[in-house]
Amino acid sequence: MRTEEKTSVKNSIGRLAFVAVSVLLQMAWILFLLIKLNAYSTWISLLTSILALIVVLKLYGERTNAAFKMPWIMVILVFPVMGVCLYLLVGHSKVTRGMQKRFERIDAELADKLVQDPAVAARLEDKDLAVANQMRYIRDYGKYPFYQNTDVVYYSEAVEGLEAQKEELRKAEKFIFMEYHAIEDAEAFRGLKEILAEKAKQGVEVRLFYDDIGSIGFINNDFVKRMEAEGILCRVFNPLIPVLNMFMNNRDHRKITVIDGRVGFTGGYNLANEYFNLTHPYGQWKDTGVKLTGDAVRSLTVMFLEMWNAIKKTDTDYEKYFPAVSYQAKEKGFAAPYADSPLDDEQTGENVYMNVIKNARRYVYFTTPYLIITDEMNRELGLAAKRGVDVRIITPGIPDKKVVYGMTRSYYAGLVRNGVRIYEYTPGFLHAKQCVSDDAVATVGTINLDYRSLYLHFENGVLLYDCEAVRDVKADFDRTFPVCREVTEQYKSGRPAALRIWQCILRLFAPLL
Repeated sequence: MRTEEKTSVKNSIGRLAFVAVSVLLQMAWILFLLIKLNAYSTWISLLTSILALIVVLKLYGERTNAAFKMPWIMVILVFPVMGVCLYLLVGHSKVTRGMQKRFERIDAELADKLVQDPAVAARLEDKDLAVANQMRYIRDYGKYPFYQNTDVVYYSEAVEGLEAQKEELRKAEKFIFMEYHAIEDAEAFRGLKEILAEKAKQGVEVRLFYDDIGSIGFINNDFVKRMEAEGILCRVFNPLIPVLNMFMNNRDHRKITVIDGRVGFTGGYNLANEYFNLTHPYGQWKDTGVKLTGDAVRSLTVMFLEMWNAIKKTDTDYEKYFPAVSYQAKEKGFAAPYADSPLDDEQTGENVYMNVIKNARRYVYFTTPYLIITDEMNRELGLAAKRGVDVRIITPGIPDKKVVYGMTRSYYAGLVRNGVRIYEYTPGFLHAKQCVSDDAVATVGTINLDYRSLYLHFENGVLLYDCEAVRDVKADFDRTFPVCREVTEQYKSGRPAALRIWQCILRLFAPLL
């Protein structure tokens, strides 16, 4: 499991090590027993082989990407006992039926908060049917409507988003919801914490929610107590425990702030120093975000309440978190905040990206910290380039994880052969997750172009159409390209045989990470 890069602070690395050792010992013990039983009895060995074959057939028949399935099929067939155990633990997004039902109950309770305004739908269809179809997909299969009456501000640097959040937090009167993959109790977050504590004293309901794995290298278990001592309600998503369980591999990668149901923030950045260039573990850190003001904030509120109550159901009255919005937006554009979950069979995040690619006419640009894509995504990018669309992808120039960086680069050659242009951000690490197309459509959010984001994590983003923020995203790309090195030509030429073999191995195991 990949975690965000850590700085040297008081954290839970010791707990992580203990859990890792405990889980490995449990896995080793199970494997030892199964291997011994297989050796003891021919019938047990036969049953194990049959079980492995059943798992392989079930995996083969699943409606998911072939590149995601094939490595697991190979591992299970070559090492049946170990392969089945690993697959059940970390190889799929399915969870226990009890966890599934818990999320379904919360979603059912919140369903009436996500109602599509038919007038908005009609206006978008009249304006651009292709975009209306994209947003209709999010509404019908992601269960999140699209909105007007929403102003959108784009932040090309994370620190700009942070300062805007502080300004809006100071205006909070009723409630503040904050959900982040990683929180570091250091300079960047402390500025927020002071505001949150002050608001809590004023009677504002303040809730803070973070992922245990994402934050484990930044903070320890005392963090919750410290927050609650300040009047801040605090919860941890999917705490890491020293017991084997199938849900441990599914993490909350979302980044959401909601203030009074009127203002919301999302984007790529977490609440840790490196995201705001207070520390520089990998050169200059590039991250982005957006602020939504108006009707579309309802969807961000639902996303937060779903996760908060799925962990521990405490809310019985949701109405107070959905006040009537008297806001009148200056813009006439459309916004569709959406979430992606590993609990269903719909790859919403990946499909939104592919819909943007399919509908691109002149250009489509992406930024992603990791480029480990499915066959379908690879094909869509290549087809767009072949039909004359200017397709460009920016990845980091300085990696945070060298093996993953090697996997990212292993995809370059196939893409550039089909006409896709690849750039690497030379100042440092690019963490932004966004795309823009034809000066009309853009997405900004938390969803990387990798298997973990697209298949295993809880994620979120926002699809924008005909907003000034879309033009701002495009302008940010235009400013970023000159500080990147284009490596397109480099990867068109032949690579040494040893490098090709190594990259094939990396590609094979990419879906397993």
